[in-house]
Amino acid sequence: MNITRLIFTLCMVCTSYAQESLNINLVFHWDDPSIPAEPFYNLNYNEVWGIAINGREYAIIGSSIGSHIFDVTDPANSIEVEFIPGASGEVIHRDYHDYQGYLYIVCDEGPGTLQIADLSYLPDSAPVVYDSDALFSRTHNIFIDSLNGILYNTNGGVYSLEDPENPIEIANVNTGSLFDHGHDLYVRNDTAYWHTGPTGLFVFDYSLDQENPAMLGSLSLGEYNHSGWLNNEGNIYVFAEETFNTDVQICDVSDLSNIDILSSVNSGGGANSIPHNLIIKDDYLFISYYHDGLYIFDISNPSNPSLAGFYDTEPGPSIPYSWHGAWGVYPNLPSGIVLISDTRHGLFILDVSEATSSISELSQHPKSLVKIVDVMGREINDEPNTRMIKIYSDGSKQSVFRIE
Repeated sequence: MNITRLIFTLCMVCTSYAQESLNINLVFHWDDPSIPAEPFYNLNYNEVWGIAINGREYAIIGSSIGSHIFDVTDPANSIEVEFIPGASGEVIHRDYHDYQGYLYIVCDEGPGTLQIADLSYLPDSAPVVYDSDALFSRTHNIFIDSLNGILYNTNGGVYSLEDPENPIEIANVNTGSLFDHGHDLYVRNDTAYWHTGPTGLFVFDYSLDQENPAMLGSLSLGEYNHSGWLNNEGNIYVFAEETFNTDVQICDVSDLSNIDILSSVNSGGGANSIPHNLIIKDDYLFISYYHDGLYIFDISNPSNPSLAGFYDTEPGPSIPYSWHGAWGVYPNLPSGIVLISDTRHGLFILDVSEATSSISELSQHPKSLVKIVDVMGREINDEPNTRMIKIYSDGSKQSVFRIE
């Protein structure tokens, strides 16, 4: 890493970033004013990822110019240890995934490349061992099925990582024949959950024919289906609609031919609030919201979720179509710290132990029922033989069908 850049970055670290929060505490904050905002939306940062390797923990955050790697083993004294320039500068979007000690980096603007960095040399360096557009130049997102060592991109490409430094294309699916377009995806053991914007959520089995996967199920709410995550047990899937003031849906996927929405949650942030990316860890759902920051919900009872905590990363006013606020979240580091990327304010490292403990502030203030609405959003009374949505004071929602 360039030593001048390192010194400047250290000067920009701020640990007194006070924000609205509940049961979550700021440990570390980094923002580098020298990083230019991309010109279209005037955003500086994008996705965040984490990895534990060689007994240490690292955060990766994307910016308009490249990828920044931080040693966060001592969270309060985190430090940027490597910077990987992107093939294109001034971009809105980057995405990451890791496999067997390698970081896979993609971008969705400019003359991009697939980059692979070897993280085994950290904290000293993270050499780029692959940087090419031979397989693809741009893609919106990637996901790695670590059980089978296969990388999927949202262009329809399927790549073997038998040699992690040299991916080999094994299939290229014509996604246009399957759905409107591939925006994001989650994959586990040959089963891919595709998020396809206005056409909804589609689930495909790649195990028999990777060029022509078989559809297992689908669900559309008519919004912009953006991203999702599967719980460890494989029976609960959660997805976000990247649309103003929409709920995050908690679904039973034990029968993929009949995906059932059990409940939904909302930050309660108002008309400009947008859920973006999310991850399930154990019994908790972590959601990054534009405008609203991080929200954590307890989904141990997926039919009756409850708010566990929140931390607002965006101090400014909520401005429509600004995309200010939390872009991504990563809660899976062994230490339990949570990483957040904010589009204008950089990297946040948060202590969420109060939010994820059995005793929280909210347990002393039980949620109350605010109102009941039908599937069209019209307020109704508690009625039998009717699909009802119960809305609670903490922003959570419960889908109910009472038979009499």
